This record gives sequence, C-alpha cells and structure tokens, in this order.
Amino acid sequence: MTRGKRIYVLDTNVLMHDPTALFRFEEHDVFLPMTVLEELDAAKKGTSEVSRNVRQVSRFINELIEQGNGKSIEQGLELRLPKTLQLKRGAQVGRLHFQTQNFAPINGAAAKKKGVPDNLILASIVDLREQRPEVPVVLVSKDINLRIKASIYGITAEDYENDRALDDFSLLYKGYNELPANFWEKHSEVRSWSERGHTFYEIKLKKDEAWVAQEFVYLPGEDEIEMRVLRVVDGKATLQIIDDYRGSHAVWGVHARNREQNFALNALMDPEVDFVTLLGTAGTGKTLLALAAGLAQTMDQQRYREIIMTRATVPVGEDIGFLPGTEEEKMTPWMGALTDNLEVLATPQEGGAWGRQATNDLLASRIKIRAMNFMRGRTFLSRYLIIDEAQNLTSKQMKTLITRAGPGTKIVCLGNVEQIDTPYLTETTSGLTYAVDRFKSWQHSAHITLRRGERSRLADYASEML
Repeated sequence: MTRGKRIYVLDTNVLMHDPTALFRFEEHDVFLPMTVLEELDAAKKGTSEVSRNVRQVSRFINELIEQGNGKSIEQGLELRLPKTLQLKRGAQVGRLHFQTQNFAPINGAAAKKKGVPDNLILASIVDLREQRPEVPVVLVSKDINLRIKASIYGITAEDYENDRALDDFSLLYKGYNELPANFWEKHSEVRSWSERGHTFYEIKLKKDEAWVAQEFVYLPGEDEIEMRVLRVVDGKATLQIIDDYRGSHAVWGVHARNREQNFALNALMDPEVDFVTLLGTAGTGKTLLALAAGLAQTMDQQRYREIIMTRATVPVGEDIGFLPGTEEEKMTPWMGALTDNLEVLATPQEGGAWGRQATNDLLASRIKIRAMNFMRGRTFLSRYLIIDEAQNLTSKQMKTLITRAGPGTKIVCLGNVEQIDTPYLTETTSGLTYAVDRFKSWQHSAHITLRRGERSRLADYASEML
C-alpha cells in the first residue's frame, strides 16, 4: 500500500444508508467484516428503502467480484466504478477487502444478545490492525454508541459524512435577506416599471450581493419594502414588490402574521414556483399556510385538480400495516397536524353545523391522504402535493418523491430539523436540508425559514422557559 493510505472499515448502517459508500473513499481501501455481510443478508428481504439499499450493495459487490475475473479475493478487489454509477471518474481507486479469517457467524444463541454484532465488528478491526500494523485503520459508522465503544478500545472512529448537504447547518440558505439602510443610495441607477398591477425594479448587483432567483429581500423601518428576486442575469437583478397578505389580502381566510409568513404565502401562491420548502419549529404556521394556499388554488382558482397530503411515517410503536382499513384510514393517525389545521380552514362563516358538514364533505372530495410507502412508480398530474415531516427523509427518498411530479404539479415540503425521528439522520444529512441546498438557485423553487411561533402566548412562553 502507498504511503498515506488508510483502511476504512464500514459498519452495516453506512451501507444501508448509502449503497454507494463503497466507492466514496477515493484511493483508500475498504474493509467489510463478515458480521456486516451477515447483517446485510438478514435485511435483504422486504420493500423498505433499507432493503432496497441492501440489495443494491449486494449487486455492487457481486459486480466487483465478476470484474476480478477469478483473481484471489484475499488480495482485494479493485473498487472500479460500475457503469450504472455516476460518480467522479478517473480518480485513483482503492481495493475492497473482506474478513477471511477469525470470524464467527452471528446466527448463534450468543449472537442474539444485545451488542454482539458490534463487538464482533470491533474484534475484526483489532485483528486487522494486528495483521497490518503499518496502515491506519478507521471505523466508519453512523451508530454513535458503536463509535463510543471503538474509542474505548482505542480504535479511530468517524461518522459517515459523505452525504452531508453542508458542513454547518447554520449556513443553510434562509430564503430571505435584510437590505442595508442605504440600499437605494448604493443603487443610484435603478429602472422601474409597472405591469399587471405589480411594480418591478432592475438594479445592478454589487460585489457583496450574491442573490439568487426567488430569494426575498426587505428593507425595514419607515421606508419598509418587501421584494422578491425574479431573476439574476448578467449581474443585473429584477425585483418585484410582493403582495401583502397581512392586510387586505388573505388566502382562504388566512392572513400572514409576520414577515416570513408573508414571504411563504407569496411563494405558495405563485404558479411559476413548482417547489416550495418551509422550514421552522412547531407553531410557526407551516402546515396552515401550505393548506390554505392549496385550498385557494384548488377550490377557487381551479389551478390544481386536488390536494395530496403525505408524510414520513416513522412509527414509535406499530407500523402502518398493523392498522386496519384503507390506505387513507391507515394514514389518519399520522396526519393529526394536517387534520387539525383543516378543521380551522373548513369552518364556514354561515350555516352552523350543516354548513360545517357540507364544507367538510366538499373539501374531503378534493383532499387525498396517501402513504409515502407506495409513492414509487407513481406520477402526479396537476396536483398540489404536501409532504409533511420531510426532515425524516433521506436525500434518496426526497429524490424519489420529487421526481413523481408531472406537468402542472406543485410540491410543498414542510419540516422541523429539530425533530428528526429517523436513526442515523442529522440536521446536515436530512433530505429536507439536502433539497433546500440543491434547489436554492433554481428559478422555479423557493424556500423560507419560519422563525417566529404564532400559536398562543402560552405556547410561546413554554417554548422559551421549558
């Protein structure tokens, strides 16, 4: 092995999370303990995302063995990229090694004890270090407890970070920016015009103004103004004064209560924006705003045929298949936040109980609840799709959902990265963070980070003091 080369030992959860992890370590070697292969074999059956990933890992390994043309596996398999994998090509590659001695199967009675597979992986690393003392060995795992155990044994351990959307979550794109007080003085050459009831400005960007399309900008104070960047071409930005949904304008009876909610409603109501992400803590109004905009554009403007609501079903106890009934009835326990907000929006001004029932029946005919488990292979035409709890999705799952969109469909992703329930996902590796970062420069997408809670003074005080 060349100087500076390392051996990375991959835990099972890394491959379950990202099947392409085998090829992500450039010129360094990869080592798979027999315990990892046993655990992959035990998880290969099923229709879950994990099972699909496990089967893909098996196909990758089998393809590498076939590429070896009968060469000794003990010498290691060259980690040449499969033709189906679109990663960086041409770089130096390492070799894939397997544990070929001192291993025990994990299907015995002792293996059923908690933590035994982890201990077997650690034991294989100790053996590997004894066999190759001249090469640094690093354990890569998304399991914090295993990394703690490894540190106790004196084994270098790292988290798998190749799937990070960004290094620091605080650097995530917010979707809006405050303008300096001397903004108009800095831009003396401004072209303005009015068209279809809207006012537009064209300005030449300064070096410190790195704006992107669909970013919101505002100037607070006496000369308060809120605008949206429509496009940036050749160093010039076109700005539009946005609608004010805090005053006379309303969306299905809902008014914006703060600046960020006003930005969100403008993005949700714009037919030119196909993809909207709303990120914020509980009580910031994400679900209410998304539903109100969906109802206004589906029921009043007839822009979409129906609203489809779904969410990542991360069960605390039983899974979705345990519940009786149809797909929609199975999803009902997970859709509490959506149904609560729907009750607020479905309350008519007149008609009493009869009016409420008629309104509920009408909305139910245009709102469908669908399980995310069965989205693969579907295409949605002219639909308004709301994905709740999107922080629990991986980047691959997010891609699967967004690519379901057909012509005329709008997708709205809602989430709170402080409440991630999925194992091995963090703020920087969540599919929602990934989508915000990758879509921020696309002119048909918008993102808003909602910061202020609007539930009640009790909820606000509790969030601060408890």
